[in-house]
Amino acid sequence: MNIEGLDYNTQREKLVLPEYGREIQSMVDHAVAIKDRAERQHCAESIIAIMDHMFPDGADAEEHHRKLWDHLAIMSGFKLDIDYPFAVKQAEDIAKRPDPMDYPKTRIPVRHYGSMMFELFDRLKNMEPGKERDELVKLTANQMRRDLAQWSHGSCDEEKVAADLARFTDGKIHLDLKNFKFEKLVLVHDNVQQKNNNGQRNNAQKNGSQKNNNASQKNNKKRNNK
Repeated sequence: MNIEGLDYNTQREKLVLPEYGREIQSMVDHAVAIKDRAERQHCAESIIAIMDHMFPDGADAEEHHRKLWDHLAIMSGFKLDIDYPFAVKQAEDIAKRPDPMDYPKTRIPVRHYGSMMFELFDRLKNMEPGKERDELVKLTANQMRRDLAQWSHGSCDEEKVAADLARFTDGKIHLDLKNFKFEKLVLVHDNVQQKNNNGQRNNAQKNGSQKNNNASQKNNKKRNNK
């Protein structure tokens, strides 16, 4: 809908640095269009003063003003021909869009164990039997059990842990469930629930103690009145 006399931000040109607002951007555009260099310089310094008033920072004045001049250069599209008090080459680096990061595309058979667990599986395949491998098997099995419980709504199966460990290590590791002891399973939501229960218990004790104190004070007042 286009109503005459109404100007919507969605219909305007996109702001370079939205934190300064459209008024500052309009001032910058006006400064770029000024033909007289001295007047253009004075206009730029006035804009910097307003920007400094909008975002004051007394921690490092020089660095703060350097940043403001960098932002002024960026908002002008580096078209503002003035005598900058600081070099604005750094502003060019700020204005550049960073290269997109490559998202890891590692595919794993099951996601609830995570890619790091499959790195451990590959390491266990090539380890010689011994104390070091036994310790790594213990850590791996317990973490697998925690992962199952975390992503299966608290349900975990020790036999499944043993079966998956043998499967993903190509049969190199077989967990003896008769002799192997898993660590006690503590989930995050269990800790939160325990803290909530402790908090409720402490509040109940405080309330009970307060009631007893109030009752004791009332009884003392009655005795004094008698």
